[in-house]
Amino acid sequence: MLPRKLIFAWLVHLYTASGAVIAFLALLLIPQERFQAAFWLMLLAVLVDASDGTLARRARVKELIPWFDGDRLEDIIDYLNYVLVPVFLLIWADLLPQNDALWLAALPLLASAYGFCQKQAKTSDHFFLGFPSYWNIVAFYLYVMQTPRWTNAFLIIILSVMVFVPIRYLYPSRNPVWRNLIVGLGILWGGLVCITIYLLPRRSTFIVLASLLFPIYYMILSLWLEMRHQPTEKPTLQT
Repeated sequence: MLPRKLIFAWLVHLYTASGAVIAFLALLLIPQERFQAAFWLMLLAVLVDASDGTLARRARVKELIPWFDGDRLEDIIDYLNYVLVPVFLLIWADLLPQNDALWLAALPLLASAYGFCQKQAKTSDHFFLGFPSYWNIVAFYLYVMQTPRWTNAFLIIILSVMVFVPIRYLYPSRNPVWRNLIVGLGILWGGLVCITIYLLPRRSTFIVLASLLFPIYYMILSLWLEMRHQPTEKPTLQT
């Protein structure tokens, strides 16, 4: 009989792997234009991703199952939920210029595939190096704000390029700077996102703009910390 600790460790990996099922269900809903349900699943994927690392450390999965690469599993799941699903939604929700939609959608797919395979994609001091492929958040705001397609195209191009720019971005659940504040604001932001999804297809401009303050704060804080950061050797993205 397997020890309880080992069973718990495998259950944590199963919990992480459930993100693949979540992504699959979202992909089934999007062509049916059930975007509200798809956003609920995308939010669920974020909750799984935000909690599985803590569970893995408590379960000591690397110690008990050293032959299984949980980090690789997480990268696969994250690519599905943070890149493939939201880009698929961008196409089906008609958020990109129709004549250029396919090549624009290809940009985050290719850029993030590169970004996920970088050995320094996550630094030793718990930062992301390069734009951390938050395409789920990008797709969410482009959908709820109904911004012009040309604006969406410009943003997709800029953020795809930013994947290759070695700027450090905070790792929300493990950041070494003002962690309690970031977590608290993140919970508040999550609540506003839930309200926004619940109201769909109706939209509250006030709630959407209020929720947008946290991603803006996150980006500004990351850039400020990057400007103050003076490493002995600047990390670079490999080419």
